[in-house]
Amino acid sequence: MITLPVTIMAVLEVFAPVFSERIWDWVQILVVGAILTPGKRTVTSCLRAVGLQKDKQFQNYHRVLNRVGWSSLEVSQRLFALLMKIVVKDQVLVLGADETLERRRGVKIPHLGCFRDAARSSKNNKVKSYGLRWVSMMILSQMPWSQRIWALPFLTVLAPGVNSDEQAERRHKTSIDWIRQMICQVRQWLPDHPTVMVVDGALISLELGLRCQQFDHPVALVSRLQHNARLFELPPANRPKQRGQKPTVGKRYPLLKQLIADPDTAWQDIEVTGYGGKLKTIKVVSQVALWYTYGKPRLKGRAVWVYDPSGQWESCVLFATDPTLTAQEVIEFFVMRWNVEVTFEEVRAHLGFETQRQWSPLAILRSSPALLGLYSLVMLLAQHLLQGDPPPVRTSAWYCKTHVTFSDVLAFVRQQLWHHTQFPRTRSEPYSGDITDALLFIWEDILCYAS
Repeated sequence: MITLPVTIMAVLEVFAPVFSERIWDWVQILVVGAILTPGKRTVTSCLRAVGLQKDKQFQNYHRVLNRVGWSSLEVSQRLFALLMKIVVKDQVLVLGADETLERRRGVKIPHLGCFRDAARSSKNNKVKSYGLRWVSMMILSQMPWSQRIWALPFLTVLAPGVNSDEQAERRHKTSIDWIRQMICQVRQWLPDHPTVMVVDGALISLELGLRCQQFDHPVALVSRLQHNARLFELPPANRPKQRGQKPTVGKRYPLLKQLIADPDTAWQDIEVTGYGGKLKTIKVVSQVALWYTYGKPRLKGRAVWVYDPSGQWESCVLFATDPTLTAQEVIEFFVMRWNVEVTFEEVRAHLGFETQRQWSPLAILRSSPALLGLYSLVMLLAQHLLQGDPPPVRTSAWYCKTHVTFSDVLAFVRQQLWHHTQFPRTRSEPYSGDITDALLFIWEDILCYAS
């Protein structure tokens, strides 16, 4: 077995109580192998990365995913608690929730469906692909050594399609239903911490906003609405001795296109922190409004109509269920959501998401969320190892990169693992910190077969 340094174990040991002592040894090998190996994140590639390609009991490592009993939800809870302790601390907790498609094919893969492929679709061209739809919730926070916002996944669930649920004879849940259930779970873990949740316009609903307001300590939901959303003024106060039923809502607010076309619209110029951390001046109209649909309860919040005369930003209507938020806060919270898309792309590019090949139902339910959680684990390891110092940034004569990216963080953690981990073939030898023949053999095997 491998022997990990104390600095690495200080982070990993938080998850040890979830597994039995025997299984925990196998889990450590799979985690370290998934971090070290390039390309596909199969179980066998993880074993090769730590020098266990000759282990005849390799099936034990497959059983960690497809057979052994352990709770993925408990792992998520411990990862969430670790992120709160190390990253968020006493700051406002900002959550981002979104769905992504894992492209897969195969008759043995359960829950397979045909979904919209956001990465390949555009405004005018809708592309569908076969695969598994995952809904992931992430913490949006800034690291001490970076100026950008990072989206750190901690809870991911499978959202099967309608046909899959009908064949299994179970009630279908949309992605919005799953997000509503996930935020309830987070509120059970952390009942009273100030929390904001940001979702895209495709994942907003009146029911989700109402649920966020029903907690003892409400969650502020921030999202983009359709341009034709029904937004109303607050109902007027009753006149003295007025008879009849009190109005449910006031006058309806104009649509965004009507506000833009009206020369008398009182636009307010504000400066916000936009994409890439750059300051941007835009025009807004901000009002306390009621989001109302016939036959459903009213939802009170802050509506912000955004208009950029330069055309760099798309005009949109933003809504926050907390009316005390300012227009600037609503816009900047929504801009933070873009980092969720960045995380999805980096997990595909650097952690082999979509390359795993399990077809066991239990292994599928565990492997994809594990790779998304591995992204957060790498960030936590880097934060613990760096102690506030910035990681080294890879530059060259033709590329002067100044900001830290996930590839730099992953390279730093790999470097620490290579330098301070005792791999299986050197277990009986005294560890001196030198490059051993076993380590050179592992490097040679990985590099020669790297695609």
